[in-house]
Amino acid sequence: MIWKPNVTVAAVVEKDGKYLLVEEQTGSGILFNQPAGHLEPGESIIAGAIRETLEETAYTFVPQAVLGIYHWHSQADNITFIRFAFTGSVIDHDPDQALDTGIVRAGWFGIDEIRQMAYCHRSPLVMRCIDDHLAGKQCSLEILTHYD
Repeated sequence: MIWKPNVTVAAVVEKDGKYLLVEEQTGSGILFNQPAGHLEPGESIIAGAIRETLEETAYTFVPQAVLGIYHWHSQADNITFIRFAFTGSVIDHDPDQALDTGIVRAGWFGIDEIRQMAYCHRSPLVMRCIDDHLAGKQCSLEILTHYD
């Protein structure tokens, strides 16, 4: 058997004390997550984070640092995820853009609100990434290299 973890990218965006989250329909009901998704073939890790944020929120994301690289195994699905999380800012929003399939809405939430709804986070990585952001963790984007 060949084991292959799922590679995902995520954007942790804070503005005026609030974090950008998506509310999405999943097999386990409606859950909250950062704008995030699977890396596509041939796509750089940074480009994947920009694309996923745009598709899920209609915001243009500008990554400024790597927040962290996270390994998580979902017991419920028996799937292992390797998540590359980025911090940065958003520079544009298109309120008329249709959001990705399954996304109910994107919104800005305060830290207390996010902690109170931990029971409906898509994974424990949602809160962990926010806590790491609050702790000031970050690495230069230069640690990532993409060869075509």
